[in-house]
Amino acid sequence: MKYLVGLDLGTTALKIALFEKNGNLLAVSTQEYDLITPKVNYVEEDVEVYWSAFYNGLQDIKRQHDVRSGDSIALAISAQGETLVCLGADGKPLRNAIVWMDNRAGAEANELASHFGNETCYKVTGQVSFEPCWPASKILWLRNKEPEIFTHTEKFLLLEDYFIYRMTGLCATEGSLVCSSTYWDIINKTYWQEMLTYLGIRESQLAPVRESGEVVGKMLPEVSAALGLCGDVTVCTGALDQAAGAIGVGNIREGMFSENIGSALAICAPVSKPTFDPNRLMPLHYFAIPDMYMMHTFTTGGMTLRWFRDKFCQDEMTVASLMEGSDYYLMDREAEKIPAGCEGLSMLPHLSGSLAPDVNAKAKGVWFGITLKHTKAHFIRSIMESVGYILRRNIETLGNMGISVNEIRSLGGGSNSPLWNQIKADITGKRLVTMQSKEAACLGAAILAGKATGIFSSLETAVDSMALVKQSFEADEVNCAVYDTGYEMYCKLFADLRSAFELT
Repeated sequence: MKYLVGLDLGTTALKIALFEKNGNLLAVSTQEYDLITPKVNYVEEDVEVYWSAFYNGLQDIKRQHDVRSGDSIALAISAQGETLVCLGADGKPLRNAIVWMDNRAGAEANELASHFGNETCYKVTGQVSFEPCWPASKILWLRNKEPEIFTHTEKFLLLEDYFIYRMTGLCATEGSLVCSSTYWDIINKTYWQEMLTYLGIRESQLAPVRESGEVVGKMLPEVSAALGLCGDVTVCTGALDQAAGAIGVGNIREGMFSENIGSALAICAPVSKPTFDPNRLMPLHYFAIPDMYMMHTFTTGGMTLRWFRDKFCQDEMTVASLMEGSDYYLMDREAEKIPAGCEGLSMLPHLSGSLAPDVNAKAKGVWFGITLKHTKAHFIRSIMESVGYILRRNIETLGNMGISVNEIRSLGGGSNSPLWNQIKADITGKRLVTMQSKEAACLGAAILAGKATGIFSSLETAVDSMALVKQSFEADEVNCAVYDTGYEMYCKLFADLRSAFELT
C-alpha cells in the first residue's frame, strides 16, 4: 500500500495527516505547543518540542490507521516560514529556534536597510523592506548579540530544512520557503552573495535550494525505528505553509486567491511571472510550482483570537472541555449575537507587529471606541472583523497592481467558523468558498509528495480531482455598507497611531 503524509509545521501546533494515493483522508492528528516569549518582541521555541510533536502525532496516526511493514510512505512538509534553527557541527541545535514572528532584530534590520537599501531588498529578494523577522536580520543579530552561537553554527536552517535534515541526514530547502530569508535572489534563484558576505556566512552553511515536490531521499533507518515507522519512507521537498495550503484548496492558477487564518492571516495570489508592486507594498514570493510566483503576505490573525481565548475565555474553555466540544464554537455563538460593526468597537490585531501591505514591526494591538455597552462578545467579534479588514486591505493593494480577485478560497482554522466566513465576505464584498478538506496545508504537502514520487501525472490533475468546494458565502449588501465605515476607521486608526507605535 502506498500512503501520502502531509506534515504541517505550524506556529502553535503541528498537524500530520495520512492520505491514500487518491487523496482520501485516513487519519489526522494535531499537537499543540506553547511558544517561549522571554522578553517583549522575543518569540522562540525549543526545537525538540517540534520533533516531539511530530513523534506524538505519528503515534496518534498509527492508532487511527494500521500502517504495516510492507507499506510505503511519501512525505512532504508544509512549513512556517522564517523560523531559524542553528545547528552545531554535531547536527544538533545550539539554541532555541527563533520563530518567524520574533522582532528582536530591529537594529539589525535597520542596519541592512541602511547598507543595501529597501529598494534593493525588493528588487533582489521580493520582500518590500528589511524587517526584524527575516532570517538575514536574525543571523546578523546572532553575530552581534550571541557571537559564540554564531561562530559555532555549522548550518543556518529553516524549520522545513531542519526536519528534512533530521529525517534523511541531507540538507535541502525549496524556493517558496527560502525566498523570505532576504538572502536569496528570487529572480536568479541563487543565494545573494553580497548579503552572505555582509552577514559573514558561507553558502555551505545554508541548505541547497530545490524545487518543491522533489525527492530528497529515504528516511534514515534509525530515524524510522525511533519514530515507530516500519515501512519505506521517502522524504520530499514540500512548501511554505501558505503555498502548500494554496495547492490544497486548488489555488494554483493566475487570477485565483486564497486566505488562511491560522496563527497568522496569510494571503496567496499566484502569478505566472515576477510581478513587482510599483508602490512597494506587496511582497513577491516564489511559488511551489517551478518558475511560478505568488503575491503573498501575512500578519498575526488567528493568533489574536487564540490569545483572547486563552486570557479571557476560561469559562468557554471549561464548558467546551466538559461537553467535549469546541471553545471557539462557543465564542462564535456569543459573537454572532453582536451586530456588524460591533456598535462602534474597532480593533487593530497586531500583537506582534504588522507586515505588508502596512509594514510596521512596532505596531501593537489596540481597541478603540470602548463604551459601557460593550461586552466580551463585542471584543470577540471585533477581532474577527479586524482580520477581515486586513484581508480587504490586501485585496485592494493587489487591485492597484492590476491583479483582480473574483473569489476567495478560505482555509485554516478560521474557515471552520461560518460567522467569520460571512464577516470576511461582507467586508471584502467577494464570494468566499470553503473546501471539503479541512486539512488544506497537509493535503497540499501530500500532493507535492505524490508528484515527487510519480503517483500523480501532474500537480494540476491531482489538485483538480482533490480540491473540492464545500460551501459558499455571498456578501450581504447591508453589512457591506456598515463595514465600509468600519474599514475606513481601521485604516485611519493604523495611520494615526504610527507615531504612537514609535514610542513603544
